[in-house]
Order: sequence, then C-alpha cells, then structure tokens
Amino acid sequence: MHFRVLAKALRMSGGDHIHAGTVVGKLEGEREMTLGFVDLLRDDFIEKDRSRGIFFTQDWVSMPGVLPVASGGIHVWHMPALTEIFGDDSVLQFGGGTLGHPWGNAPGAVANRVALEACVQARNEGRDLAREGNDIIREASKWSPELAAACEIWKEIKFDFDPVDKLDK
Repeated sequence: MHFRVLAKALRMSGGDHIHAGTVVGKLEGEREMTLGFVDLLRDDFIEKDRSRGIFFTQDWVSMPGVLPVASGGIHVWHMPALTEIFGDDSVLQFGGGTLGHPWGNAPGAVANRVALEACVQARNEGRDLAREGNDIIREASKWSPELAAACEIWKEIKFDFDPVDKLDK
C-alpha cells in the first residue's frame, strides 16, 4: 500500500499522528514527496501538484489533520532542515539524538530544545534555514553548553543514500 493511501485512510479514520518520513535522517524519502505527504496530513485544501506526488486536488473541508512524525537518525544538526520541512505542527522524535548526548538524556533534550527554538526564532526573523542553518546552530551553541556538546558528538554523523521511494517522472 502506498503511503499516500495510508495517510488518507488514517486521516479519514480519525488518526492523530503518523511517521511521514524524515528526508534528513536515516529514514529515506525524497524531499518533495515528503512535503506532499505533510500537506495531505495537515492542510484543509491541497492543490494538485505532481512534483509532490499529489495527483488530484483534495478538499478535506473541516476534517481534522494528522500530525506528521519525523524520526530516525535525527540530531541537532538536522534541526534547521526539520524546522523548514515540518514547521511547527509536527512531532520530532530524537531517540539517539537525545539519549546519545555525552552528559545523559536530560542534557540531550535541552540541546534539542535549544536547537529547535533557535531555528524557529531564526525562521520567524526571516532567515534562510537552508543556507544559514549551521550558523544558527553554532550561534545558539555559544550560550548553551548542552547544545555545544551535542554539536561536537553529532558533527561527523551523516546518512548518505539514494531514496528507494521516488516520484514517477
């Protein structure tokens, strides 16, 4: 079953959240396709957009949306992209990105929260998260020792792969 069908079925049956892919972590997915899934889950009206895998216009009227969940290898350096992709209405599950902090899980949670708030503030100020993301995280780490330690731990971690689930072109 294609995720697009699963996402619609979940929304129609009253589901409240579903893993929508991550793009930047270890769980593969093309960016545009994932953005299309996020639109299907949250927006009331979705225009046809084949570049995002939306093959026809969909009017959800007043049917409640579903929170997209992102997880799978995400850490503080991914926060600018996650903020840009998922915005404010999402669930970001930082398993190893929290528990892998060298000082323990509470400082790991603090690091993630500081990174998120720095990215949201930067976005709200009109900064370009895609271009300035690493600088935003570095700036915030100057006043957060928890974030600085997380940045050091996760600086070399990258997942390099070609997504299997791709849009037909």
